[in-house]
Amino acid sequence: MAANQWHSTTILTVRHKGTVAIGGDGQVTLGTTVMKSDTRKIRWILDGKALLGFAGSTADAFALMERFEAKAKDFPGNIPRAATELARDWRTDRVLRRLEALMVVVSAEHSLLITGQGDVIQPSDGIIGIGSGGPYALAAARALVKNSALDAAQIVRQSLEIASEIDIYTNGNINVEELTAK
Repeated sequence: MAANQWHSTTILTVRHKGTVAIGGDGQVTLGTTVMKSDTRKIRWILDGKALLGFAGSTADAFALMERFEAKAKDFPGNIPRAATELARDWRTDRVLRRLEALMVVVSAEHSLLITGQGDVIQPSDGIIGIGSGGPYALAAARALVKNSALDAAQIVRQSLEIASEIDIYTNGNINVEELTAK
């Protein structure tokens, strides 16, 4: 691995039992060095109506978050359309397509993964995991949804803790936010 390669954050969202929770760990790593352990990559957006989580380059993610909010204001109440418009711009714009991040947006109605390849994915099970520990957190969340009585926030927290025990780029400094689902 290149010494200057950044790794940061695992983000997980779970839609379960009438709520949607999104959480992330706080680790940012440069090469083999932990640069920061308490980064917050979950943000309330659209006046508290949605939550956004991002993994990858923080500066790139902030630029994308601002663009997403602008798109959401262009299409009020239509989060999927705003996400589709952002994904299209992200894929086709010469400057934007160089941005290296993944985003998850959750609202009362939607859980969406947005990528720079033009993808807007709404999983059928309401669970999305991104970032370095995303696959581990996703697997843990799917198992907990099927085999426990935990609520969405508890599942997110436990799944991220499991990911932090497996993935060296994920730590146990976990932030979880939730909102009521429809």
